[in-house]
Amino acid sequence: MKHALRRQIGPATLLAGLLMGPPAGAEPVTPIVEPAGAAISIIIDDLGNLRQRDLRAIRLPWPVTYAFLPHTPHARELAELAHQQGKEVMLHLPMEAMDHNRLGPGGLTPDMDRQQFLRQLRKDLKAVPHISGINNHMGSLLTQDLGYMRWLMQELDGHDELYFVDSYTTKASVAVKAANENWVPNIRRDVFLDSDRDREKIRAELRRTVRLAREHGIALAIGHPYPETLDVLEQELPRLAAEGVAILPVSRLLEQHMQRFRTWRAFLSP
Repeated sequence: MKHALRRQIGPATLLAGLLMGPPAGAEPVTPIVEPAGAAISIIIDDLGNLRQRDLRAIRLPWPVTYAFLPHTPHARELAELAHQQGKEVMLHLPMEAMDHNRLGPGGLTPDMDRQQFLRQLRKDLKAVPHISGINNHMGSLLTQDLGYMRWLMQELDGHDELYFVDSYTTKASVAVKAANENWVPNIRRDVFLDSDRDREKIRAELRRTVRLAREHGIALAIGHPYPETLDVLEQELPRLAAEGVAILPVSRLLEQHMQRFRTWRAFLSP
């Protein structure tokens, strides 16, 4: 992520929130001015534990973005492979959930003080090579806490190349607010593809992602390396490309996000 993108997207995103307020409905959609075309990004989460399963995901012949859990057996090897293939890599950062499910290694929890939190976060950032950004794994509890989210974004503010994706596991998340306060380029998930692993329901969620993109210009979906999800993506992504839907890495979607706010950026200029 270029330094210019980091510094330009912040005020535009903040102004969008001021002018348009929070998104209506159950799913967030980034407000866009005069959308033209449709661009989507797809993140595949939870990579790093099962090598053969994850290899299939990485071999998708489209610019899908891959989010690796830190300190997992195959995260470093597979992140290197994804990077060699020109794919974008993210850190899938474990954060405490409301149901207190097991986080796995590298988790951030509300019993940590600032020093403990930052020590673990820095270890996690180093655990996955070539990362362009991070998103939260679970996190329905921690992303509600503005103090912890500010600690996170203040650390990311020292890494100009990193963006943040709010996986939006709770409507009460304040992660985007904290990211905006600290000039961290950010975007929020619009659709979960595979909350239900039925192939037809996954297909329907992918099509809903496209509808949102056609309405708003961009949309961001998150899925997992389930066989059902990969079956659908292998079948549908060529069709979407043929229909003129741009399939972009998340960093490129953020650039689209920034470009569509040029009018508001000009308004902010003295």
